[in-house]
Amino acid sequence: MLRWHTKSYLLLLVISLVLSSLVTAQDFYLCTRVIDGDTIVVEIEGKQEKVRLIGVDTPETVHPLKPVEYFGKEASEFTKHMVEGKKVRLEYDWQKRDKYGRLLAYIYLEDETFLNAEIIKQGYGFAYTKYPFKYLEDFRQYEKEARENLRGLWSK
Repeated sequence: MLRWHTKSYLLLLVISLVLSSLVTAQDFYLCTRVIDGDTIVVEIEGKQEKVRLIGVDTPETVHPLKPVEYFGKEASEFTKHMVEGKKVRLEYDWQKRDKYGRLLAYIYLEDETFLNAEIIKQGYGFAYTKYPFKYLEDFRQYEKEARENLRGLWSK
């Protein structure tokens, strides 16, 4: 026979599993548009929110003061192919918004592909290391490997 505290523990475990599955189902948002390789738009509670990917910098395509940079169109197309019209999960780090009001997030697809990392691994962007973030060293390593393997920006 189970003791009272064991029963209580099991009940709490079951409740937490059920609640976590409900939360997981609710924290995926539709990516409605890709602005460029490192900025997307997602719909959150009926509102269109710009999201800047943490730790990634792709060549410019829409900057008002800069021309389209080398490999910028390819980077934008890669991100568009990966997420536009698809559901994504946002994960935040130490800062939720930047000075422009954009959300700052790590982006995961429903199959758990980590978009921020994938952009760098495939050579469509650089590790943006100006500010500290959780995956900084991993992203530096991904960029190094992309360079060494001549992927994307570093292809011949």
